[in-house]
Amino acid sequence: MSGRMIASPPSHRFCVAPMMDWTDRHDRYFLRQISRRARLYTEMITTQAILRGDRARLLDFDAAEHPLALQIGGAAPDELAACARIAEDWGYDEININVGCPSDRVQSGRFGACLMREPDLVAESVAAMRAKVAIPVTVKCRIGVDNQEPETVLPDFIDRVAKAGCETFIIHARKAWLKGLSPAENRDVPPLDYPLVHAMKAARPDLTIVINGGINDLDAAMPHLDAVDGVMLGRAAYQTPWVLADVDHLIFDEDTAPPDRWSVAEAMVDYAARRGAEGVPLKSITRHMMGLFHGLPGARSWRRMLGEQARDADASPKLIRDAAAVVARIDREAA
Repeated sequence: MSGRMIASPPSHRFCVAPMMDWTDRHDRYFLRQISRRARLYTEMITTQAILRGDRARLLDFDAAEHPLALQIGGAAPDELAACARIAEDWGYDEININVGCPSDRVQSGRFGACLMREPDLVAESVAAMRAKVAIPVTVKCRIGVDNQEPETVLPDFIDRVAKAGCETFIIHARKAWLKGLSPAENRDVPPLDYPLVHAMKAARPDLTIVINGGINDLDAAMPHLDAVDGVMLGRAAYQTPWVLADVDHLIFDEDTAPPDRWSVAEAMVDYAARRGAEGVPLKSITRHMMGLFHGLPGARSWRRMLGEQARDADASPKLIRDAAAVVARIDREAA
């Protein structure tokens, strides 16, 4: 089933990046147990997959995941518009166009980061999507590709796409090199240019500008919020998910105590039991939880128990509870 419900008030002040093979529905439900307010994004799903594939498998989500955006990869305005309508009907809060992925597969489909060279096509796509839906259509982009000059290219790209109705830009503050660097290297090798992204907000105060790239924790995120509207964390939010524990309090000014890691683990026992009844293997859920106890003395035991035992065909959700109890015992002994 889809995750239809009245969503939380929209805000891009803190977002978790769309990450292929990582931010599936099980990871998003897990992260939602740590932060109620972080804005979550799906993995990138291509227009062809949505139009021709198993939509329930691709698009279903739990209502708890709101606020939730669907990231789409594509370059045909009519197909993007059709997918936008499907996404809105499915209950998503936002549709995000991928203009940042540099992989060969994405380039062969003429979308992702190579669209930085085609701002008019991106603008046409945004206009077509906006004509079909009431929910926001946003763009996640780079500051440029290959030999482009970001100081010239990025403002022009933003101006053209904004005229088509895009009001929110999530900007990975690095160039993408479409040849010569792998997707992994493109996340680290090109130098970061945070000042340029800050300058985009100063030049376009009417737009929502979110910064992404190289931000690993809230200490690094907070200074950016003086210059832009929001921050987006990627790998750090996945590998060390407890960085989200203070998001609701520090970023959204909520007067609520953060959860504790053991209550999050217990919530995932219940979730795994529900999904297991639908045929979802336990390992499909626990693979996203390896970093829950990162930094605690029992973290290695937690990872080992989940990594080794969740693979068993008859693995029970109770494994999560048992592994968390081992961490608690080690934590007490180390105190």
